Amino acid sequence: MNRRQIDRLDRELREYVESLTEGMGRKERVRAMGWYVTGLLLDGERKSIEPIAARLVDDAGEIQAMRQRLQECVTVSTWKDEELYKRLALKIAGELPGIEAFVLDDTGYPKKGQHSVGVARQYSGTLGRVDNCQVAVSLHLAGEDGSACIGLRLYLPEEWANDSARRKKAGIPSDIQFEQKWKLALEQLDCALDWGLARHVVLADAGYGDSTEFRQGLRERQLNYVVGVQSSLVVWAPGTGPIPPRPWTDGRNRIGTRYSTGDQKPVSLRELAKSFGKSACRRLTWREGSKGKQRSRFNAIRIRTAHRHTVGRAPGSEEWLLYEWPEDEQEPTKYWLATLSPETSMKRLVYVAKLRWRIERDYQDLKEEIGLDHFEGRSWRGFHHHATLCAVAHGFLAIRRALFPPEQNALDAA
Repeated sequence: MNRRQIDRLDRELREYVESLTEGMGRKERVRAMGWYVTGLLLDGERKSIEPIAARLVDDAGEIQAMRQRLQECVTVSTWKDEELYKRLALKIAGELPGIEAFVLDDTGYPKKGQHSVGVARQYSGTLGRVDNCQVAVSLHLAGEDGSACIGLRLYLPEEWANDSARRKKAGIPSDIQFEQKWKLALEQLDCALDWGLARHVVLADAGYGDSTEFRQGLRERQLNYVVGVQSSLVVWAPGTGPIPPRPWTDGRNRIGTRYSTGDQKPVSLRELAKSFGKSACRRLTWREGSKGKQRSRFNAIRIRTAHRHTVGRAPGSEEWLLYEWPEDEQEPTKYWLATLSPETSMKRLVYVAKLRWRIERDYQDLKEEIGLDHFEGRSWRGFHHHATLCAVAHGFLAIRRALFPPEQNALDAA
């Protein structure tokens, strides 16, 4: 947005920011938080502290004073990111229409050097390769009409978690240790549930869906899911399964714990889908986008997972296998597991699975419009304060876009 557009929305933006930041410290801090959010929304190639400061003042002589206020707010002040995310989440849940799902994913930030907190040579799905970068896990509320980020946590590689000197220099809290990304995702969901948000279906790609522990964690939290999985995942096909444990023969009426496979064997998702053939798939349309109707061919089957079947583990609970097999492909290209009810239609399964696209739009807006990956500081606190205020700025856009679609509202930042 340019300055004139921001001025036209000044009252709405001011009320929005004040509703989220009220009571989070002295008036000077709260005012600086509002300035920072405004600066993130203003047009400009860079959204780091100094360029933001330059856009917020009319006199070049005031830039350094403004920069110092923003620097204090973002890298020094001890306000709680969790509290601001809670307020943001409740506002999004109350004002963004049509919310249907939690969406989880992680995003990468390319970085040079070795000093920015959490930076390492690691795989980033955003970059599609191993590179020098930071990676953060985020949680979003989403529906067909809009979505917004309500939580973001930096992934701390083991080399950082175990290096006391680097931890101290970056100001990493002592209670922050190495955790796998799926655990960070579950922790963010726990926060959302503690805040009183509804138990929406959880969407995630195969980076999370492939983890049996992650899927089990969602079940334990009584959260349904539709998650991507790799074609190599092993399952029990419909009508098959292991042999249940038999009573022991020692006369004590005890039951064994190990399942045996017998003559039946589990199969990979790829093998199972191909055994049904392309003719089993139906052509479905899941949404109409800017490029017209989005459609492909799908099939859905009730299966049970076969995790650790070789050591006698019980089969998983029955759930849906959904897979996509485009007309011009020799085999299926995407697979999902879903715990939606057995009565769920395939059209509904496809719609929910494809709703995960909203997080890609969020990442695009957060980076290209808001400047999520523009922070130039190196500290743990600065990284998270910047990311939290980016989420606040993006939430304002998300609500406006949903209530005033782009064709009605010329202020759409995208």
